[in-house]
Amino acid sequence: VQLQASGGGLVQAGGSLRLSCAASGRTFSNYAISWFRQAPGKQRELVATITSDGSTNYADSAKGRFTISRDNAKNTVYLQINSLKPEDTAVYYCAAGSFARIASMNFAPHLYDYWGQGTQVTVSS
Repeated sequence: VQLQASGGGLVQAGGSLRLSCAASGRTFSNYAISWFRQAPGKQRELVATITSDGSTNYADSAKGRFTISRDNAKNTVYLQINSLKPEDTAVYYCAAGSFARIASMNFAPHLYDYWGQGTQVTVSS
């Protein structure tokens, strides 16, 4: 599976973005997909996860403004971000892995099998 993240950009605070994670490979629907983000000088942070059957969970910092969804027919996972804040500025990455495996150790990044290249989100105040 190869992942391609896109949709980032420069946006004013209060605006919205929809990030996309497009996957190649016919086994995409079997994987759980997570979005992570990494701000300069900070560790990579889990944002949201969606399982193969569409169940979702969010980091506390993402609840209320972030929505993860997937379209298996298009091999794509989306991350809708509303009411953007300057602290949302980061490189956003998508990653794919077996849900049983990633959930067993609190979604640690090293448990994921595939990563996209990241897309930059910059929020100006």
